[in-house]
Amino acid sequence: MTFEEIHTRIRTYQQEGKKLFTSSSFQSHSLVLLHMLSRIDRGIPVYFLNTGYHFPETVAFVDRISEELGLNIIRLNPVVPKHQQRDADGNLLFTSDPDYCCFLNKTQPMEDVLRSYDVWINGVRADQSLVRKAMKLEQPAPHDVLRFHPMLDWSIQEVFAYLREYDLPRHPLDAKGYSSIGCEPCTKKPDPEMHEREARWYGMNKVECGLNTDLAQSS
Repeated sequence: MTFEEIHTRIRTYQQEGKKLFTSSSFQSHSLVLLHMLSRIDRGIPVYFLNTGYHFPETVAFVDRISEELGLNIIRLNPVVPKHQQRDADGNLLFTSDPDYCCFLNKTQPMEDVLRSYDVWINGVRADQSLVRKAMKLEQPAPHDVLRFHPMLDWSIQEVFAYLREYDLPRHPLDAKGYSSIGCEPCTKKPDPEMHEREARWYGMNKVECGLNTDLAQSS
């Protein structure tokens, strides 16, 4: 979708009285959607899942982008505190059950957010994973929420062309070789032959956290 098409669709949702929000991991490629929303309506809430495991560089980058784009950022914390996120041996869950760790720190808190909105503006791209390739422009989510995927048909080349056109900043870890940045304990620099998201859960045969599987329904 072009910016004009995205703008029109969002205004239509608003004219229909729908409550909108978006979520963001604040990686470099996330800034395209955030920048477009700042041009359309800076009042749309932007939820950042504050897992407690982010790189310090990511936390600082959120603050920088919030100020530069004037966004309405809401930091969303897990429902279950960290001291309770341990397995039977007392180890933190990311060491033994990364899927459940993602559920507690991402999926569960986001599901609570869905109960308060009508439309979730989500920046997934079809070229990021097979799960995302199967998604539609509009797709149902739990609690009668509509997922809207305006970036679905964008390529990574188009993303970086937009970043250059508007001289948008890059996540500081880009320069250190990270292609996809999640929580610090699980994210590694990718090997040259790896897809961008494979390094998010390095060596775990995992490319999704649950936000785009558990919180997406077949249309």
